[in-house]
Amino acid sequence: MTRRAPIPETVTLHVPFRVVKRGGRKEMHLPDGFRPDRKADNTLVKALARAFRWKLMLESGEFATIAELAEREGIATSYMTRILRLTQLEPGIIEAVLDGRQNDAITLAGLMDPFPLSWIEQKHFFSGT
Repeated sequence: MTRRAPIPETVTLHVPFRVVKRGGRKEMHLPDGFRPDRKADNTLVKALARAFRWKLMLESGEFATIAELAEREGIATSYMTRILRLTQLEPGIIEAVLDGRQNDAITLAGLMDPFPLSWIEQKHFFSGT
């Protein structure tokens, strides 16, 4: 049997980080080079789900107009049209959002502003290049 070093009663870890606001929430930013697994932005995922659900409801003929659907859902028509625009996002961007891999430029607030319709232009627009 070998003798092991005694285990200290307390251990102190020093982890440098800073707290920043992102999309109305506080988020912890860790040192450069360290990137933990990100979780999907639930607000953004929910908005995407709503957008595709509403699109299907309109395409199926269940509702004739966006205004009719917005009234049924109890929301403003202008809000619904901005959310419906999310269905025009490039599939890779949608996949990144669902996996929690989107860059910091992709937030629900940012997506409420107009963005390019071309998927190639969207890649450049949201990557900042």
